[in-house]
Parts: sequence; C-alpha cells; structure tokens
Amino acid sequence: DVIAIDGKALRGARDRTEGARTRMMVSAYATRLRLTLATVPADRGTELEAAIEALGLIALRGKIVTGDALHCNRRTVEAINARGGDWCLALKGNQESLLSDARGCFSGAIDPRQRAMTEEKSHGRREVRKATVVSAKSLGEYHEFPGLKAFGRIEATREVDGQVASETRYFAMSWMPKPDILLTTVRDHWMIENALHWQLDVSFREDAARNRKDNAPGNIAVLRRRALDVVRQDKSKSSLSIKLKRAGWDDTFLRSILTNIAMA
Repeated sequence: DVIAIDGKALRGARDRTEGARTRMMVSAYATRLRLTLATVPADRGTELEAAIEALGLIALRGKIVTGDALHCNRRTVEAINARGGDWCLALKGNQESLLSDARGCFSGAIDPRQRAMTEEKSHGRREVRKATVVSAKSLGEYHEFPGLKAFGRIEATREVDGQVASETRYFAMSWMPKPDILLTTVRDHWMIENALHWQLDVSFREDAARNRKDNAPGNIAVLRRRALDVVRQDKSKSSLSIKLKRAGWDDTFLRSILTNIAMA
C-alpha cells in the first residue's frame, strides 16, 4: 500500500496583510483506498514540518511512503523508519551529493532482471517508461541517510503528435523492489494529485474558496477531504459532483452514505 505525502495551496485563503505567504494543507493519502488519512495545515510552519507531523498520526508498518524531492531528507526518513514504514522519495538537486552518487551507480553494467518497461498508447499519445533498480550498498551510511537500501531510475519518453519529450527521474528507497514495483509505486504517487487535489478543485472549487479568518481555511479544508472520502464509499453509478449535490438535496441519500462510512 502506498501513502503519498504532498501539500496543496489554499490560494483563495491568503489575505493581503499576509504578504506573499500562501496557506497550505499537507495530506497523507492512501492511494489504493483513495482515502485521506491525515491532513495538517502548514501555514504556521513549512510543508516539511507539516508532513512529518502528518506521518506521526498514522500507522506506517507495511506501507510505502512516497513524496517529492522536498521530503527526501534525513528528518523525514527517520520519522518513517521509526514507525516501521518504507519509503520511495524523489531525488533531485536538493540532495546534490546523494544524487551524484545515485547517477554513478547506474553507469556500470546492470543485470537485465533489474530492468522493466511499460508502454501506453491512448488518444494519439504514446508513453514508454523504463525502470531500473540498483543497490545503494553502503551509501546510506556514507551520506548519513538512515535506511537507504537502493536507488531507482525511471526514463520516460512521451510522443504526442510526432513531438517527443524525454525525462529521467531518480528515487531513493529503503528497500530493494523489483523494477516493475518501482513503476507501480511511482505511478501510484500521482493519485494524490489526480484523485485528491484535482477533485478538490473540480468538485469543491477549493482554489476559489475565500475563507480567511483564523483557523477557518484549515478547518474547512479538512471537512472537504472528509466529505470526499465519505462520498467515495458510495458505489452507485454517478459522478462525484452529482453525488455531492444529491447529498445536499436528499436526506435519505445523505443518511445512506453516512451509514456506509460507519460500516466501513
């Protein structure tokens, strides 16, 4: 099971007196269940601090925590290790020395069993992803990066209307997965963007919300996420937007989805 960590700005909640600061909510999202496990406001600190606090609220044993490069740091991995979880974190220039050594690990001969590839074609778009996993050997101790066991590399090539774009991404991991598992794990991370953040803007128009006073922006943001979780438990054939409207109009339907979440 993948638990994705990421922050989402509350763009409409910024008051002019606050200058350039934008309020943010950091969520821990169970991608398979499509369920928000924890949400912590980051307006009194940084996204990193809020993420570590959110991770401390949930059980991580047997789970894989994913995050972008901001969360690839010693404090975050220590927090995940302490709660028995594993992690797969994007590796970029904010960990320049570790990234340089990761690239070096892929420069030699690699066992074909440590490679995997997927190809997708739809709506005139073709995308090929190649994953490679190598051991990090003793680099975890050398870089004082507790629990580091492996590096992953994904080379993605996208072709749309004859135009080709390529991207190579690196990941630090606390276990040595098969390359196809790396592909699935990284793809699952984007569920927090597609199934949570995007849906909050489409169904609740969160970016346009003007709640600003005191703790109101954070409190209402939590309620939106819980409402989304509750409605997703209903298996009837309608869009989320229609179900949300129906719950506001039909008390019987509202009671039925609340009963479903209670039974779950």
